[in-house]
Amino acid sequence: MADREDEETVAAAEEHGAGAGEEEDTGAQIAPIVRLEEVAVKTGEENEEVLLDMKARLYRYDQVWKERGTGVIKILKDKETNKTRVLMRQNKTLKICANHYLVPGMTLQEHAGSDKSWVWHAMDYSDGEVKKELLCVRFGSVENAQRFKDIYVERTEEQGEKKATEEESKEESKVAETLEKLSVKDLSSDPVKSAANDDEKEKPAVDDVKADGKKE
Repeated sequence: MADREDEETVAAAEEHGAGAGEEEDTGAQIAPIVRLEEVAVKTGEENEEVLLDMKARLYRYDQVWKERGTGVIKILKDKETNKTRVLMRQNKTLKICANHYLVPGMTLQEHAGSDKSWVWHAMDYSDGEVKKELLCVRFGSVENAQRFKDIYVERTEEQGEKKATEEESKEESKVAETLEKLSVKDLSSDPVKSAANDDEKEKPAVDDVKADGKKE
């Protein structure tokens, strides 16, 4: 008898709970208090051509080698100026850990004889201010390391040729400007008039000469 009463009590409780649950689930949808709109985030790479994009690990030398980040390293060329830079961001946080231009004279060296790592000096401004850094990058394969080197060297040499061409152009402009100034100076003095003036200076005064050609 007691068992039967217990069963009825449990059944009633379950029935009450089910009913309460049905009353709580109204199916209403609550709109968010603040609606967030999608915003396009600019990376600063919009006007650049990606020449290289691969995973790597970067180190910087500060008494000892310190890891600066693991992520994707890129070599980017500006579509208007043709300037080339190295850019690397850390995974997940996307924090910049390398950001510098490639300029003539920058060379790569193997690190500790490894054919997967390269070392180079750069004027880096990944922290917001320009600093001279000694950087080391390590790739997962020899092929990736060689590809990085090929593009790095190619772009560095091209920047050197561009600089030499610009300097030659400036020198030619200076020479042309000098010649133009000389030409203008020469034209300002008429040689025919100058010769005539010289002849007039050499003629004797006629006021003191009589009609018979004798002086008084």
